[in-house]
Amino acid sequence: MTTDLTYAPPGVTYPGDPSWPVLPGFLRFEQTVRIGHGDEFWQRTAEEVLRWGVKRRSGFRVALCGGAQVPPPGSAELRVRPGADYRITASWGPFAVHEPARVVAVVEAADRCGFAYGTLPGHPVSGEEAFIVHRDAEGAVFLTLRSLTRPAPKGPWRWMFRLLLVAQRRYRRRYLMAMVDRADGPR
Repeated sequence: MTTDLTYAPPGVTYPGDPSWPVLPGFLRFEQTVRIGHGDEFWQRTAEEVLRWGVKRRSGFRVALCGGAQVPPPGSAELRVRPGADYRITASWGPFAVHEPARVVAVVEAADRCGFAYGTLPGHPVSGEEAFIVHRDAEGAVFLTLRSLTRPAPKGPWRWMFRLLLVAQRRYRRRYLMAMVDRADGPR
């Protein structure tokens, strides 16, 4: 890892915990939606979240830095790895935005699974985002999205921060629906 995160400290979205503290200087977002029910759905969804499923199902491509695009489902290389650097790409026709990021936290527990990634230099914003899938005692499965965002410390994206916030809201809606069990639906 030769580059540093554009914020500190890493792991501030606390994907392993049901709550997380306020960090001054960032726009804070958290939303939880019910996405399904049952052990089979839980197992399948927990694994998919750890394979960048929320981002990929929302239209992004994910590649390991210095490596090929993340392999298709089923490959061991697809799983998030703490400390690994990735390049996340969003494309609109001929335009592409590349988002360098590092996985800063991973949680794999019996009823809670997910990860957080932090921004590296060149990312359009500065901060951290977490995708967490968790279930309750009745078997309901939920997806929680957490993020802390502020303008990038430098570069051309810094001056487009307000426009980036509009795009971020659009993608958050996609994220929150990405893992929904179509038979169960959100509740």
